[in-house]
Amino acid sequence: MEITLKSREEIGYMQEAGRILSSCHRGVADKITPGITTMQINDWVEEYLARQGAVPEQKGFKGYPYATCASVNDTVCHGFPDEVPLAEGDVVTIDIVVNKDGWLADSGWSYPVGRVSKPLERLLKRTEKALYKGIAQAVAGNTIGDIGYALEKVARRSRYGIVKPLVGHGIGRSLHEPPDVPAFGNRHEGLKLVEGLVITIEPIFTLGPSGAVLWNDDGWSVQTADGSRGVQFEHTVAVTREGPLILTQQ
Repeated sequence: MEITLKSREEIGYMQEAGRILSSCHRGVADKITPGITTMQINDWVEEYLARQGAVPEQKGFKGYPYATCASVNDTVCHGFPDEVPLAEGDVVTIDIVVNKDGWLADSGWSYPVGRVSKPLERLLKRTEKALYKGIAQAVAGNTIGDIGYALEKVARRSRYGIVKPLVGHGIGRSLHEPPDVPAFGNRHEGLKLVEGLVITIEPIFTLGPSGAVLWNDDGWSVQTADGSRGVQFEHTVAVTREGPLILTQQ
């Protein structure tokens, strides 16, 4: 598939989807407390988006049945919402893709449930820090490798695992467009970034140092191979003349 650059007008449409998505995440953050279920969160998200005139893009995507992905503890991506109450000390990633008038925005965010352990608290802070380090490299003239290098550097310094099979991607009218945007790489290597490129940047780091993962029998959810906990932080970012523009800024 060919890379599709977006005009300023089209980026504006995506920014509107991103505005809805960021407000949705703020609502999710207020709701995450011990005792709530991820299915309750999922249902609230679907209702909220409907009130905004938007729809959850991942519902029905390749048969995926829910409005959100809800990944708890050692499930690092594409977890199914369920009726199991979240417990004190858990971590949950809620991933949402908003479709507003045919234009998409994508953002996954990891949330602590009540008080969490110090190692998990540090993992959350440092993975979010890595996201913004990567975004800072989303400048015309830089490369995909510059983004990946910035993300990887944070993980390596903290001895976290990087979930390498799961990567960021281009986005626009389709959920997954080229190019891939890995959370690792070498400076000055890979595709050169140009104005109008819109991508997701989404490091997934684990407390276990390998970052190795296994796909579950449901065909969707991904768990750490060593049982360690993992977190994800993701924004949709446009490369503009003025620099990186975060379309899903919370």
